[in-house]
Amino acid sequence: MTALITQAVILGILLGGLYALLAAGLTLYFGVMRVVMIAHSAFLILAAYLAWAFHRATGIDPLFSLVATVPLFFVLGVVMQRFLLSRLKPATLTMMSVLLTFAIALIIEGMLGFVWTGTQRRISLSYSTASIEVFGANIAVVKLVAFGLAAVSLLALYLLMKATSFGQALRATIQHKEAAALLGIDTEKVAGYGFGLGLATAAIGGTALSLDSTIYPSLHWHWIGPLMAIIVVGGLGSIPGAAIAALVLGLSQSLLQIPLGTTWAQTVFYLALFLTLMVRPQGFFGGRLAQRF
Repeated sequence: MTALITQAVILGILLGGLYALLAAGLTLYFGVMRVVMIAHSAFLILAAYLAWAFHRATGIDPLFSLVATVPLFFVLGVVMQRFLLSRLKPATLTMMSVLLTFAIALIIEGMLGFVWTGTQRRISLSYSTASIEVFGANIAVVKLVAFGLAAVSLLALYLLMKATSFGQALRATIQHKEAAALLGIDTEKVAGYGFGLGLATAAIGGTALSLDSTIYPSLHWHWIGPLMAIIVVGGLGSIPGAAIAALVLGLSQSLLQIPLGTTWAQTVFYLALFLTLMVRPQGFFGGRLAQRF
């Protein structure tokens, strides 16, 4: 039993790291524009399909596809913000962004189904079935690779936000957009780049997801609920809050799989979302933590 709990804890931490990466983009969208980006999970699956197609065409590890997909998704994000989301009226921005990005998600799903059909796809790599022993628990190598990719990406995002002038402008825009504009920051330009950065994280997250998941066009609906729960529990607009919430919920999900099984363990996200909205709607891990970041 001890070995089982140890394995669940390790897997929960690895899963939480991946969740943190997947939710980072949603936090950026809401932080810089107050946009609820329903299509984020659809872009995750699009990135996963592009990684799968790259591997199928070349036989090369799908991680190398990031050289093309990250800049591509960044540009797509900037274009979306500039030509679609910036045209929405500020008074109804949050509500209308839900409808607009919901439509974009449906378009992406339809496109994936048209190009690659609804057949489930999976990447088979030389290390897909390999595992190593960590504290007496056997852990799949692909999960460690996905966690490593998530950790490196989140560290790079942290350094970008803390150590660059763009990061400072982005943090100022997230904390108080109007005050940032008064200080001379071009908040619209920052919002565009921030949106592009959020979509770039979707490219990385989708590629990490493709390493250990079976993918199909409608898979993105599975991810909307958990990712929304993470950013609400963490505090809307707080990247550190989302990261902590992702780790807590990932660990909780993994531990609950022992008595409840995989399907019922998923309910931890919805219970956490309900509890947060009832007890602390601003989130449990935002506030001063977000400001220090």
